[in-house]
Amino acid sequence: MARSQGVNHELSEVLNQLWSRDTNRLKPGTDYTISLQGKAGYVAQGSNTARDMARAPLFAYVNEGKLKSIKTYTLFMRLLDNYEMSTGVSETVTSEELIENDLFLNAILETEVMKCAHKYLVSKGHSPSDQQQFKRQLYDMWFRLYHRDRSGGEDSCGFEHVFVGESKKGKEITGFHNWVQFYLQEKHGNVDYKGYKAQGNRNTPDEDDHVLNLQFSWKGLVKPVGSSFIGVSPEFEVALFTILFLASTEKVTTAVVKVDEYLLEMVVYRQGRSIGTSYPKLLSSNNRDL
Repeated sequence: MARSQGVNHELSEVLNQLWSRDTNRLKPGTDYTISLQGKAGYVAQGSNTARDMARAPLFAYVNEGKLKSIKTYTLFMRLLDNYEMSTGVSETVTSEELIENDLFLNAILETEVMKCAHKYLVSKGHSPSDQQQFKRQLYDMWFRLYHRDRSGGEDSCGFEHVFVGESKKGKEITGFHNWVQFYLQEKHGNVDYKGYKAQGNRNTPDEDDHVLNLQFSWKGLVKPVGSSFIGVSPEFEVALFTILFLASTEKVTTAVVKVDEYLLEMVVYRQGRSIGTSYPKLLSSNNRDL
């Protein structure tokens, strides 16, 4: 059980500093409303049929005006249409897209969240103190293309996998751990929320929870269990996963952390010098099962 790993206090402390600086995080019930509905059932890996335990969308309301008024979200949303869904299909990066990547990194580097993360990484010797070199490091981790499917060309990158989502051999969804992408795809009718995932009856989520385990289909493919922060800013997720990624050179890095009221298992897979995938797994919330 992940919990026996024990909470990583140093990491928890720095992530809580990021949390408290995340001024662009949206407020549940005010800036957006989610509708949890029913608890999703079991779906076998590779199966694309799931019983729909949620008739309505997950997002009942999102203040898009607010999203569009915040620079990091606006620039983030511009990146979401830059990728091919299918792995094995080579990505073509246009000069316009390179500029978009660059603008996004510049914008997040100006936030208190990323400044805090950078300072911590420099103190640990994981990142250069020079802002431009740090940006290069972030670029390699998040935007450098690599081969995910051996048969094809450079078909993937960390950003695409984690924030946009991909399909593998047209049979399953991989990645797709971002709430803004979820909301936009749901709005376009591409995503169908099937219900929340919870172990037992104890850790039933609340509508104001900022982390959810959920089940959904995307363009006909089912993700049996996905997990996502809800309402947090793009810079918060980039900062947190960057810190975790650089904390070790293992193929898979996991850490149990206590962030705000959530007990989470953070997971990062590496693909060379880049992020393969990264996501939070909600272990419990509101100290309900501690």
